[in-house]
Amino acid sequence: MIIKNQDIRERSFHFALNTVKNCRRIKERHKEFILTDQLVRSSTSVGANMREARNAESKADFIHKLSICQKECDESIYW
Repeated sequence: MIIKNQDIRERSFHFALNTVKNCRRIKERHKEFILTDQLVRSSTSVGANMREARNAESKADFIHKLSICQKECDESIYW
């Protein structure tokens, strides 16, 4: 559940956890591995890139890392 005041880093972490849990269920029930593995990679990458953005060396680096987060979100939607 997402709470309105929740920090974006916290939300991305919960997004990754929920995705991993759901993908495990899909693997167990439907024996699907390729798409779920890709979905896990893209969804967990969002939070990892958020953490990297937090430690950016410049404003441009920060923006670049957040743009990677957006791309990973879009990829997760695709899968």
